[in-house]
Amino acid sequence: MAVKTMTPTRTGTDIRPFRIEVPEADLRGLRERVAATRWPERETVADQSQGVPLETSQALAHHWVTEYDWRTVEARLNDLPNFVTEIDGLDIHFIHVRSHHDDALPLIVTHGWPGSVIEQLKIIRPLTDPTSHGGEASDAFHLVIPSMPGYGFSGRPDAPGWDPQHIARAWTELMRRLGYDRFVAQGGDWGALITDMLGVQAPPELAGIHTNMPCVVPPEIDALLQSGITGVNNPLAELPAGLSEEERAACERIDFFWKHSAYALVMTTRPETLTALADSPVGLASFMLDHDAASLDLIRAAFAGRPGGLTRDDILDNVTLYWLTNTGVSSARLYAQNTLSFFAAKGVRVPAAVSQFPDEILLAPRSWAERAYPNLIHYRKVERGGHFAAWEQPQLFAREMRDAFRSLR
Repeated sequence: MAVKTMTPTRTGTDIRPFRIEVPEADLRGLRERVAATRWPERETVADQSQGVPLETSQALAHHWVTEYDWRTVEARLNDLPNFVTEIDGLDIHFIHVRSHHDDALPLIVTHGWPGSVIEQLKIIRPLTDPTSHGGEASDAFHLVIPSMPGYGFSGRPDAPGWDPQHIARAWTELMRRLGYDRFVAQGGDWGALITDMLGVQAPPELAGIHTNMPCVVPPEIDALLQSGITGVNNPLAELPAGLSEEERAACERIDFFWKHSAYALVMTTRPETLTALADSPVGLASFMLDHDAASLDLIRAAFAGRPGGLTRDDILDNVTLYWLTNTGVSSARLYAQNTLSFFAAKGVRVPAAVSQFPDEILLAPRSWAERAYPNLIHYRKVERGGHFAAWEQPQLFAREMRDAFRSLR
């Protein structure tokens, strides 16, 4: 894939304009590969317990070949200010949209897997131009949306070391390089871990954080629930006494996730075995779609003609970005680099805000949130939405950002 960075001279701290230009031959080759997919037989069950149903994958492939147009999202991306800068020897791509309100609060938003900056496209205008989207001028943000290392248009690490802690330090450097001496941070999925790490590192410029995948589970319960990942143990039978009904429900939600997270195990232990993700567009798509049960329900509905929070094009925009940048395997390596628990409390001390979307892969009881984030400035159970909150429910997400950080302005 061809991209352009437009800077005549370059130093280690240059911020270079960036433009996406995918050759037509790459798009033609993609369609040809999708059309030539060799399909397996249909699953032997009537639900999604064996993974992404064949019907969904075939509907996705049909739309990809016959109706989908990458140029639409390419134009949307190129209408935004895109940049690349080198941090610790690696090119980091980011979108940087400044509000026309000069006193806007700088906010860095981090995506996860299998996400990308495409997850955040719907929230850019509501956050940077709130007066046109139901907010007040005092709600405005200057927005920075980076692609994580190994993802999208950022560089791919060629050696170990780019773990969530390193990425968090890189984000602080990025915000400093952009001239922000005070900022807030937000994240979900991997972005939640990276944002929590910013909260642990607590650089002087960081005023606070927000998470929509709160890392709140008490460490002893987290370790117990992870012991059931293979299905051999039953950690729910060994939970400590005295848990509230809400805390027990949270444990049940996490236990269900761990028993259905084979994709994470593969990426954590054998990312290089996933070579097929670089060779088969439909194989890549199926692997990416099988993240969590609620999201797969949403995606299945979209390809069955019942779009909810996500459309068919939304889904294919993101998958196509992974395909064109050949980042199926490089993105997986972050799992192998990570040594942190996904859900356990991390020791954040800076002001923190939590939004609990009902279809998230874990529940965050307020009792746990108050312990994990002792400086909790906002906690709300949101009406609807799931793991990809900004993508699925951009208006509710924008409302949460405004409310979460209002006390820090």
